[in-house]
Amino acid sequence: MRGFVALRSFARRASPVVWNDGVSLVLRRSYSTPVHSADTLPLAGIRVVDMTRVLAGPYCTQILGDLGAEVIKIEHPVRGDDTRAWGPPFAKYKEGTKDGPGESAYYLAVNRNKKSLGLSFAHKQGTEILHKLIKDADVLVENYIPGSLKKYKLDYETLSALNPRLIYASITGYGQTGPYSKRAGYDVMVEAEMGLMHITGERDGPPVKVGVAVTDLTTGLYTSNAIMAALLARMKTGRGQHIDSALSDCQVATLSNLASSALISGQKDSGRWGTAHPSIVPYRGYKTKDGDILLGGGNDKLFGILCERLGHPEWATDSRFVTNDLRVKNREAIDRLIEEIVKQKTTQEWLEIFEGSGMPYSAVNDIQGTLNHAHVRARGMVQEVEHPICGPMKLVNTPVKYSHATPGIRTPPLHLDNTLMKSADLVSALII
Repeated sequence: MRGFVALRSFARRASPVVWNDGVSLVLRRSYSTPVHSADTLPLAGIRVVDMTRVLAGPYCTQILGDLGAEVIKIEHPVRGDDTRAWGPPFAKYKEGTKDGPGESAYYLAVNRNKKSLGLSFAHKQGTEILHKLIKDADVLVENYIPGSLKKYKLDYETLSALNPRLIYASITGYGQTGPYSKRAGYDVMVEAEMGLMHITGERDGPPVKVGVAVTDLTTGLYTSNAIMAALLARMKTGRGQHIDSALSDCQVATLSNLASSALISGQKDSGRWGTAHPSIVPYRGYKTKDGDILLGGGNDKLFGILCERLGHPEWATDSRFVTNDLRVKNREAIDRLIEEIVKQKTTQEWLEIFEGSGMPYSAVNDIQGTLNHAHVRARGMVQEVEHPICGPMKLVNTPVKYSHATPGIRTPPLHLDNTLMKSADLVSALII
């Protein structure tokens, strides 16, 4: 008897599908009742084959899934995505369901609204199954080193001949061309190489990485946008195309105004500024009696409001501070004055004082404080879902709201045993 892998489906379709080799694909219902129907979402009816791992790629395809696409995640048939083992923390299994530490919080963060298929495309039959899947797909996303998929006949040239309408997105560290194209690249290496670490950290401190893998995340965002634009282009041309998305390029792009300043001036950048801004004063964090608060007097009017709420309206007419360029020149003087006042009250007291002022301000919250923030909860950014092995769990929701659709967590990330069925033989059929 030939072996098989299983693909657990959460699609709204329920009718069997038969390929020309007679293999029947039976769409199975979700183990949980979706609270958000994909029918009205913008990408409903779009099929995405997700051959990505870790963060940038899975984040990209999760965005597509949130917007209604049917995302089929291809995983190693035994261990799954690398991040399934990244922990602690783990969401613990319900008693009597499964041995082991639980589900990786990292994996859970970027794999909702997806199906999962375990197969090895190093085997001929695995590749054949992928070809069948890709023949009817709209999008394929992969994050392998350039050229490495060619030997498996999973490169763009091969697959575009099989499916000319296919949009094939490659996410890599350094792109498909250039002297670094064959290099592997994690987020932190690209942050360092492409300028972000150099401008991140305290004024007199060492360069540091951003607290989240921001280059991975921005690359996922750029790529999801590029895919949606390519889908629109296909409506005009009838053809797909290859998208070359590099962490290095996306990181350079997000240097934004700092890169522009360096290009226009031709001068060395001004280095690290902590929470401060090189061109706006006051615009930074200040110590309160019990924590920190961010204050932003981004123009002369806002600076006047800040001075009034701090109890020192006379600062707004001080000849050293009347315009932003003068405040930048006299940064240390105004910062000392503000520091002396702000440290006399608690963060909450200052939040109440600035409420309704029209001036930008905020507390500095930790992660738990953020997730339990009244505004975050009111906006529905934390959603409780039912996981079949772990039970109820809370996950961060999609941030996008539509007036005529409701994106959300239709299905939580699947457990490996729920998605992957294995045997000693090679893959011969998909059950979806």
